[in-house]
Order: sequence, then structure tokens, then C-alpha cells
Amino acid sequence: MIAIGLICAAVLCFSLLDTSAKWLGQSMNPLQVVFVRYAGSMALVFILINPWTRPGVLRTKKPGLQWTRSFLLLGSTALNFVALRYLQLAETISIMFAGPLLVALASGPLLGEWAGPRRLAAIGVGFIGVLVVTRPGFGGMHPAALLTIAGCVCYAFYSISTRMLAGHDSSETTMVYSGAAGTLATLPLLPWIWETPQTPLTWLVMAAVGAMGGFGHWLLILAHRLAPAMVLAPFIYSQIVWMLLLGWLVFGQLPDRWTFVGAGIVIASGLYLLYRERVRHVPEESSSARLD
Repeated sequence: MIAIGLICAAVLCFSLLDTSAKWLGQSMNPLQVVFVRYAGSMALVFILINPWTRPGVLRTKKPGLQWTRSFLLLGSTALNFVALRYLQLAETISIMFAGPLLVALASGPLLGEWAGPRRLAAIGVGFIGVLVVTRPGFGGMHPAALLTIAGCVCYAFYSISTRMLAGHDSSETTMVYSGAAGTLATLPLLPWIWETPQTPLTWLVMAAVGAMGGFGHWLLILAHRLAPAMVLAPFIYSQIVWMLLLGWLVFGQLPDRWTFVGAGIVIASGLYLLYRERVRHVPEESSSARLD
């Protein structure tokens, strides 16, 4: 129950992060918001995970994979923040929910975890849900939806690389590299994109962007230490509730019925994949229990 509470708090942090990024993106360059998100996150990580008293946290056994993973996360964040300038919160999250479907599809060639016919069918149905949300060729969605789709692809490969790193580096090391990569990559752009905020509220929201990003990922790590991913994954979809509520309260936006229908299809497909994953592991667990 504690782990479920932590995962729900994490998705609330991510919802507030996207809401703040969209609000800031109306008046400043989205790449400046990306810098603030990673710089604030890195500062929080360095407070929680002090690399001076724990120098080992900076050592990685897979430096190439670690940096690749970090830049994939940066790409996903940057593409999503730019898209948020034009799209509703619920629209972007509905597309991003296709991430687990892409992970399941790419896990075969990259991890040797091939999807069976039922899982492939669920993946196909999930992609139909994304098409319902975006409605290409029907004028139902801003072209910025393509940026969210590209961000979703980046996030899927980021997730796979995270799994590949799990057996080599600690979650603390991975978190440090995530913040460092995003900060170092966007720092040289500041002279061209920086716009000094004019109000205290803007400064406050900028601080919230950095804090929510770092704190949300920290809660995610704590949750996965206390419970298996298959137990926690369904609760990630609760983010759609927060995005709908925040989109209405902050921006006065409510998605159309096709976004609701498409999001429902994508979420149902993702939950079915989780169900098939659990069924697939039951025989192994039962066999181990008998052997014990």
C-alpha cells in the first residue's frame, strides 16, 4: 500500500510538472523550461544523493549506455514540452501512454523478450487508440502531436535502456546521470534562449518545474523498491485523471470525445499487456514454489 501511494504521488508530481511546463511555455522558450527542469532536478538529486560523501555514485559500469539513456530522456522531455505549447495536457498524455506498447514491441529484438500473438494484437489495438487520439488527415489534432509521438518513441527506448542498466548500475547512479545530461546539454543554449521572468509567480513555477521532476523520479524509485513493477504499473494510468483535472482548472480545456475514446483504448491495451505479463510468469512462480 505504501508503494502504491508513492507511485500515485509520483504521477501527481509528473502531472504538475507538465502543467507548469505548459504554463511557462506560453511566455518563454520551451527549451528554457527544459533547462530549468533538469537543473532543478540535478540540484535536488545532489542534495538527496551527495556525490562528495558517496563518490561511488558517479561510477558507472556502462557509461555509453548510461549517457544514451539520459539523452533519450532529454529528447522525450524536450519534444513533449514543445508539443505542450500547442496541445492539451490530456492529449499529450494519451499519446505518451503508448510508451509501454512500444516497449513491448521493441523488447523482442533488443532484450530477447518476444511478444506472443495475443500481446502483438494488444499492441496493434493500442496503436489504433493513438490514431483515434491524433486522427491524422482529419484535422482533429495539431501537427505538434507528431512531436509527442517522437517523444513517446524516445521514452520507450529510454525505458528499455533503463532495464538494461538495472543489473549494472544503482538507481541513484542512473538518476544522477539523467539530471547531469539534461543540464549539460541545454546549458550552452542559455545565452540565446534565456528570458528573465518578470513576475514572482513565474519564478515560483520555474522552481516547481525543477522540484517536481526530481522529486517525482525519486518517489518512483522508492515505490519500485517496495513493490514489483507489475503491481505498480496500472496506477500510472491514474495520471490521466490529474491531467484532465489540471487542464480544466488551469487552462479551461477539456478534450473532445475522440481523445477520451482513444485514451481508453490505449489504457485498456496497456492493462491487457500487464495481465498477459503476469499470466506468463505464473507458471514459473508456481514451479519455483513446488521446488522450494
